[in-house]
Amino acid sequence: MPAYAIAHLREAAPHPEIAEYIERITATFEPYGGRFLVHATQHEVKEGSWPGHVVVIGFPGIAEARAWWDSPAYQEIAPLRSRHIEGDIILVGGVPEGYDPTATAKAMREALPAE
Repeated sequence: MPAYAIAHLREAAPHPEIAEYIERITATFEPYGGRFLVHATQHEVKEGSWPGHVVVIGFPGIAEARAWWDSPAYQEIAPLRSRHIEGDIILVGGVPEGYDPTATAKAMREALPAE
């Protein structure tokens, strides 16, 4: 199943270290089958608030996403971003092809107390 690294990054002033981070990040995730799915694009907020930017990197699976995050290559450049941009970053597994959410709804209904 695919997996994703999703970042919600707040606005930051331009800085040479951020530019270096962006220049170097692709080389850190490509060995793990990663690729940008969302980067440097505008988003449209439909509910709530979402200040800043969205970044999504896709991986073949959660093991590859974790291996990338923990890799010496990524950990070397991570401070270039984190010193200048606040944000939240998660790794999350995707759903299989043909995923049907009705099974989740059924399990949720079965867990409800009887009326």
